Amino acid sequence: MTETYIVRPIRPEDYPSWRPLWDAYNAFYGRKDATALAESVTQTTWARFFDAAEPVHALVCLSGSEMVGLAHYLFHRSTSAIEPSCYLQDLFTVPARRGQGVARRLISAVSEAAQAAGTARLYWHTHMNNRTAQKLYDKVAERSGFIVYRKTS
Repeated sequence: MTETYIVRPIRPEDYPSWRPLWDAYNAFYGRKDATALAESVTQTTWARFFDAAEPVHALVCLSGSEMVGLAHYLFHRSTSAIEPSCYLQDLFTVPARRGQGVARRLISAVSEAAQAAGTARLYWHTHMNNRTAQKLYDKVAERSGFIVYRKTS
């Protein structure tokens, strides 16, 4: 039997299902316990999804009533194009559903939203050790060749 997945925009009533995925996503990248995000960051992020003035959006993937994946993306201006760019900032699939097309569906849905918004490009990055994700990403997009640097202010 093939699993049926539905991707849709997040809703305010999704918070109890979204929060465990958000926490697991952050833990995957080492943001847990002493290094966890401040609760104010999580609450502000959640509020931004529902603020029309914010360029931040969220999609979720459901299998029946179970939330099995999330994607957070945002639109921003660029100095290399007139059209906005779309950055897929967060992508997470619950471990039990990995390899079943959840992430691919979420990326496709973000791509559709980006196209509908008239963007010049959709892009994202992942940790160099996240080989599992890279197997999918290499199938659905091209590597840019850029290396990401960051400096906290």
